[in-house]
Amino acid sequence: MAAPQDVHVRICNQEIVKFDLEVKALIQDIRDCSGPLSALTELNSKVKEKFQQLRHRIQELEQSAKEQDRESEKQVLLQEVENHKKQMLRKTTKESLAQTSSAITESLMGISRMMSQQVQQSEEAMQTLVNSSRTILDANEEFKSMSGTIQLGRKLITKYNRRELTDKLLIFLALALFLATVLYIVKKRLFPFL
Repeated sequence: MAAPQDVHVRICNQEIVKFDLEVKALIQDIRDCSGPLSALTELNSKVKEKFQQLRHRIQELEQSAKEQDRESEKQVLLQEVENHKKQMLRKTTKESLAQTSSAITESLMGISRMMSQQVQQSEEAMQTLVNSSRTILDANEEFKSMSGTIQLGRKLITKYNRRELTDKLLIFLALALFLATVLYIVKKRLFPFL
């Protein structure tokens, strides 16, 4: 019959292998993931969780190794623990790479959103410029037509001013002629001998 420590060691080894395979599968899923940032974040958190469980099992195996009675078994188990720690260190590097790629993906998505907003703002600015140009062209055409109307009005006012001066001169001459006629008549009536 196997000792309880041997059973515990076997269970720890099986769970370490299980968590190791799950971490590998999750890292592969991260590599294959082309979906949204939320999916990458979820996969990343699962990898962290599995790493914590793997770390815990390796620590349990190390504790079991230290509790072994026979030195040979103790050294074999401690060597296994060291191997698992080395493998976990390489996987931790992969995890950090996955986190880095996730952060880079997030940054790129943010840049993409900012560029999209800039393009949209540029389109709106362009549309505003087109509308402003149209308004300015319309105002320019209206100004040209008003300019023609104003020049015509200026000519008419100048013509009426000349006519007014001519009318005043004619009225003055007519008044002078009338007064001269009245004086002549008055003179002939009052002073017929002159």
